Amino acid sequence: MDPFMILWIFLIGIFVGFMAGIVIIYRKVAVPLKREKMEIETKKRSLSALYGKITEQFAPFMKDYPYDSKKFRFIGSPIDGVQFEDDKIIFVEFKSAGSKLTPEQLKIKKMVEGKKVEWFSFEIKWE
Repeated sequence: MDPFMILWIFLIGIFVGFMAGIVIIYRKVAVPLKREKMEIETKKRSLSALYGKITEQFAPFMKDYPYDSKKFRFIGSPIDGVQFEDDKIIFVEFKSAGSKLTPEQLKIKKMVEGKKVEWFSFEIKWE
């Protein structure tokens, strides 16, 4: 057999073995690490959301809150609450860690700023 043919077969075998090794290592190491990373990121987002919910409950009682906390009422969703002052009513949304308003909250904000707010009384009749 030709020595160059043996050399080529040897080099191709080394290359195929190297590529197979990379695939095996990828499947055994990289794929589980990616899954673990995704799980950690999911837990982090969940804890961040929980932290936000807990913080919202205490925000009206924080020193920097500009209004009387006794006049604040929690709603929860889609906005956090309503602040009742003597001369105005304020819709309040607490945000932390640079979070932004959701599309639904932006829509509500736009309606309030556009004065599309009404009063409605519903009379309950017992028969």
